[in-house]
Amino acid sequence: MQIISSDKAPKAIGPYSQAIAHGGLVWCSGQIALDPATGGMVGAGDVRAEATQALKNLAAVLAEAGTGFDRVVKVTIFLMDMADFAVVNEVYAAAIGDARPARATVQVAGLPKGARVEIDCVAAV
Repeated sequence: MQIISSDKAPKAIGPYSQAIAHGGLVWCSGQIALDPATGGMVGAGDVRAEATQALKNLAAVLAEAGTGFDRVVKVTIFLMDMADFAVVNEVYAAAIGDARPARATVQVAGLPKGARVEIDCVAAV
């Protein structure tokens, strides 16, 4: 197993890694809209801005592992409110391009730092 860590994504806010590479896959921890430089939330409460930043953070971790959205096989999106599904879907579609990984979207009771969206994924390396 190899720990993946990118300075272009926020540091983990708990006892976990940004990602782990193993067996030809990279398992990315959930990303919220934290600014990698400041550790503060980007666009707090604005689900479009939060989703955009979360995906930028995820892209940075994937790049550090030598892969990208075109090699993602599974995504999970956690939303505070399923009413945000359409907006997040629009941002997600723009970020991943023509890739069509398997995906689940789940409404949750709470996310770290008051985030409205968190996104994790598994990708081939």
